[in-house]
Amino acid sequence: MLRNRTDKSKLPSRHVTEGPARAPHRSYFYAMELTEEEIAQPFVGVATCWNEAAPCNIALNWQAQSVKVGVKAAFGTPREFTTITVTDGIAMGHEGMRSSLASRDAIADTVELTMRGHCYDAIVGLAGCDKSLPGMMMAMVRLNTPSVFMYGGSILPGKVPEGSDVPEDFASRDLTVQDMFEAVGRYQAGDVSDAQLAVLERVACPSAGACGGQFTANTMACVSEAVGLALFNSSGMPAPYESRGQYGEASGRAVMDLIDRNIRARDIVTRKSLENAARVVACTGGSTNAGLHLPAIAHEAGIAFTLQDVCDIFRDTPYFVDMKPGGQYVAKDLYEAGGVPVVMKELRKAGLVHEDCMTAHGKPIGEMLDEVKGEADGRVIHAVATPITKTGGVVGLKGNLAPEGAIVKVAGMSEESQVFTGPARVFECEEDAFEAVKARKYAEGEVIVIRNEGPAGGPGMREMLATTAALSGQGMGKKVALITDGRFSGATRGFCVGHVGPEAAHGGPIALVRDGDVITLNAVEGTIEVDIDEAEMDARRADWAGPRPTIYASGALWKYAQLVGSAKDGAPTHPGGAGEAHVYMDL
Repeated sequence: MLRNRTDKSKLPSRHVTEGPARAPHRSYFYAMELTEEEIAQPFVGVATCWNEAAPCNIALNWQAQSVKVGVKAAFGTPREFTTITVTDGIAMGHEGMRSSLASRDAIADTVELTMRGHCYDAIVGLAGCDKSLPGMMMAMVRLNTPSVFMYGGSILPGKVPEGSDVPEDFASRDLTVQDMFEAVGRYQAGDVSDAQLAVLERVACPSAGACGGQFTANTMACVSEAVGLALFNSSGMPAPYESRGQYGEASGRAVMDLIDRNIRARDIVTRKSLENAARVVACTGGSTNAGLHLPAIAHEAGIAFTLQDVCDIFRDTPYFVDMKPGGQYVAKDLYEAGGVPVVMKELRKAGLVHEDCMTAHGKPIGEMLDEVKGEADGRVIHAVATPITKTGGVVGLKGNLAPEGAIVKVAGMSEESQVFTGPARVFECEEDAFEAVKARKYAEGEVIVIRNEGPAGGPGMREMLATTAALSGQGMGKKVALITDGRFSGATRGFCVGHVGPEAAHGGPIALVRDGDVITLNAVEGTIEVDIDEAEMDARRADWAGPRPTIYASGALWKYAQLVGSAKDGAPTHPGGAGEAHVYMDL
């Protein structure tokens, strides 16, 4: 007698397993040693971004096996598959970074196509690096299947061996890859030697896992819990911990429960749950890239949730979790202090959590928070009543230089340093800016402008970590500002404004700025202005020669540039939920 516990008559896998006409399909399943019983059960896609590109993804393979154990234990049939990842730490600072943001949408597309082609009934998605997290969550919401997300975990902090000949400030702290990018700037300034750089690069990243600070990967991992797609506290445990397998097994069991109860991704990802996620980004001083990825996830559900909406939430959320790069601690420390559940418990005390949002546990988030025993430790997680700053660690800017908005991370910056006025020093691409910084061909007090790096104009909206880290390494991180229509790494610090829109390729004001134009950035008031009157702006617009040509005239990045939308909407590449004519699960 079959032990099938779920009625498959309305599940997608019926199209490949049920009835005489599917005998050829079933023959393939028997070829893979599935039993009649397993073929009759719900099929669960176990999708991973495993590869050998970087430590972020290397642990996903074994974690997927634990998920499969949980699915099987709950009478489901797991079907593992993989998709791509472009890892920013490797792609950073060269042409490879153009592939990064495009990979987010390619991940969502390939997961969607795999799920559709094989008619899987649900998905557990595992991801480890910056764009793979939102890409996997976008696919879940797009398909609207029962879905559980699982982060691969963070890297352990690096430590310099005792007695090593390195600068004292490196020797005395936990290291992350951010320190390595800044060490390059120190090297260029003559403060770090070849031998010292060689010591640091061997110890900064000591294990599997994604970058350890509250950079983009850990920010989006926190989002996965806050938005409800991941099990509580599953994102916090570092990647090397074998006990992560317990979360994998629990995730596999959870997705089977969601199938039985017909709880789908869009029952979990709502406007309210996205607001919860934005709160967690703000209070932890998370990556500015969340301002790109939250609207993109919302877009998949047909929810209007723009960069400005995200920034409005950032503005009135206190910053009380002391994480790198603006603060002192890394992801492992946050996990040991209680993780996202304790952070959200603090937010709830201030009335900043929508408690009725459904979660992957099959219970509202308010009920989940009722079960959280931990409290703020006052070290990593401060009490919401006594925050580090009263406003979020990330804020939005808007003005005549960015009519569609822009975003800046202010975590760790004093209020006085959040206002900056200076003459523009304009560069047409990141490489030109980096060479100028390396050669110190810029001046204190300037606003460095890097344009033609937006989603379409880049193409690919590159991150500028190599340039910003070099500035910090040269001791100039607080003495200049930087704005771009591109992006910044979650590891970026200093007055660095990204996502300036409209981008230069679309004729935005950033395309019209000239050397010497006076730019004022005010993160306290949320403004970004260039001292040019409208008549002069119109005259420059009339003289504008059009978008800067790129070398990407064919291939994937050409396709991406043709399709990609504005950064304020999350740089989407298709109409999203608002334009769909069917839901996958109901076909």
